[in-house]
Amino acid sequence: MTQLSIPDLAGKVVLVTGGSTGIGAAAAGAFAASGIRVMVHYNESRDAAEAVAAEIAAAGGEAATLQGDISQGGVPKRLVADTVARFGRLDVLINNAGGMLGRVALPELTDEHYHRVMNLNALSVVAMTREAQPAMKAAGGGAIINVTSIAARNGGGGGAVLYAASKGFVSTFTRGIAKELWADRIRVNAVAPGVIMTPFHERYSNAQQIEAMRQTVPMGRVGTPDDCVGAFLFLASDALSGYMLGQVIEVNGGQLMP
Repeated sequence: MTQLSIPDLAGKVVLVTGGSTGIGAAAAGAFAASGIRVMVHYNESRDAAEAVAAEIAAAGGEAATLQGDISQGGVPKRLVADTVARFGRLDVLINNAGGMLGRVALPELTDEHYHRVMNLNALSVVAMTREAQPAMKAAGGGAIINVTSIAARNGGGGGAVLYAASKGFVSTFTRGIAKELWADRIRVNAVAPGVIMTPFHERYSNAQQIEAMRQTVPMGRVGTPDDCVGAFLFLASDALSGYMLGQVIEVNGGQLMP
């Protein structure tokens, strides 16, 4: 668990979607280390989510877990409501849940696959943001941090065009909705990871593909989930990033320098 203490985060509440593994789990632990109460969302990985919450509790933090498929209607509303019911407020939302759902070339790409990918990666971000807005407004403001991807800029690898396009949506949505929600003192920004070794790449990329990607990274290595947590803490903190709005922070070891 990354130990970075950000004083103005203490006592706040964060909801991390897809918080059971990978980047979400690392972010959940880092937030807890700064004194934030953490709601760890998961869909299928119950044991992993409970392990994240247990690790936070063992370190003296406070965490709970919530299950739900955020690509399904009604689930985002329930997740926000249950978080507020459990902790009394919502200050930070990390829209991290998402996935490629398989590498599919254009000839095999079906309408059903399109809707599954876009519902999981794009519509869920819209829905979670929409449901979080009233709770954050009631708390006097907040921070929403969306997780996009290097693929949003480079189009992704083979068979990943829909995933890349959905992340492009997230990046654009971040910039646009940031202007709208600032009226409620809600700052919206995003983090765009590069090649980060998580269950995502373990599932969709073989060793040869990962090595080929590594060779394009000036720092000479692929990233880890802990490499991303500093960006989340920074963007969640008004003291550190209070004048940042609608920005996408690239965390990729120099693989892409826009």
